[in-house]
Amino acid sequence: MSTKCFFEPDFLRFFIELAANNNKDWFDQNRKRYELIIKEPFKKFVDVIIERLSIEDSRFKELESKDCIFRINRDIRFSKDKTPYKLSTSAVVAPGGKKSRAINGVYFEIGPEYFRVYGGVYESDKDEIQQIREGIAQNAEEFKTLCNSQEFKKLYGTILGEKNKVLPSELKSAALDEPLVFNKQWYFFCEFAPEIVLEDGLDELVLKCYKIGKPVSDFFEKCRLN
Repeated sequence: MSTKCFFEPDFLRFFIELAANNNKDWFDQNRKRYELIIKEPFKKFVDVIIERLSIEDSRFKELESKDCIFRINRDIRFSKDKTPYKLSTSAVVAPGGKKSRAINGVYFEIGPEYFRVYGGVYESDKDEIQQIREGIAQNAEEFKTLCNSQEFKKLYGTILGEKNKVLPSELKSAALDEPLVFNKQWYFFCEFAPEIVLEDGLDELVLKCYKIGKPVSDFFEKCRLN
């Protein structure tokens, strides 16, 4: 079931113009355009993704788009870059929405430079990191099989994330066999040309990315819950 195109060409043009005019005055003058061209179509797109994923997993049924969509305003409190607006729009469709600590669903962002779809674990506390590391160490062959599957490697390449230089002693030997034990994040993404968001069937593409990344995300979730 593929749907028609969700976005008009002005969707990408808006962000290109915003890049050259990233200030409140310009945005206020173009706010209605933003709401018509960016905000409302993106909400409808997220609604469709939630509906499609709800068929795959009942945990998505309680989600609403407002739970998933990130604000376009940047948090500039601790940033040297004081431009007020992001040059993309994004959402995480996962149980818990924006409050989720892992992408047990799919995160995507659309901007004038690319369209990206993410999965995996981006933010975890100390205990969860230890649980995932132990899960990888204890199930190394399963983990490698999932990460090296032909579909996963073709779409996502490899697992990324920040690493620690020092590990607990009980994990050091496992890390020699699988260096991803050093990680404290385990995320992956695929990237497409921005123009793909102007084509039909973007929801089908997101659903495909979700399904290919799901076995790896499920592995991390199983580790976190054990």
